[in-house]
Amino acid sequence: MKFLLLSYTPADSWDAETADTPGDDALAAFAAYQKFEAELRETGEFVLSEGLGHPAVSTTVRKTDGGVVATDGPYAELKEVLASFAIIECSSLERARDIVARMVDVLGEPMEIRPIMGDDFA
Repeated sequence: MKFLLLSYTPADSWDAETADTPGDDALAAFAAYQKFEAELRETGEFVLSEGLGHPAVSTTVRKTDGGVVATDGPYAELKEVLASFAIIECSSLERARDIVARMVDVLGEPMEIRPIMGDDFA
C-alpha cells in the first residue's frame, strides 16, 4: 500500500522573506529526517519526498460564478502550513503509523497520513 505523508509546520515560524535561507532549526530537522529516509530506502519502503515552497509564493485556482480564477497565495489563512510531503510504500496503515510516529517524535511537527488510491480504486 502507498501512503502520502503530509508534514506541517507553524505558519508563523516560516518567514516569507527568509524562506530561501533555512535557519539552524530547519537544518537540524532536515538532517533528522534524512536519517528516516535512509532507513526507509534500506527497507524498500521509500518512494519519494519533496519540500514545498513557501505558501506566499503559492497560487490557488478556484471556480467562481464569473469563471475560473487564479489568485496569489494559499487557499486560506492557516496556523499551520503544508511544508513537505513524502510517499512511502509499506505493508499496512499500522506500519505507516509506526513510521510517522517515530518521525513526529523526533521532528516535533504534526504529520498526516493519507492512503493513495491505486488502480484498483477505479
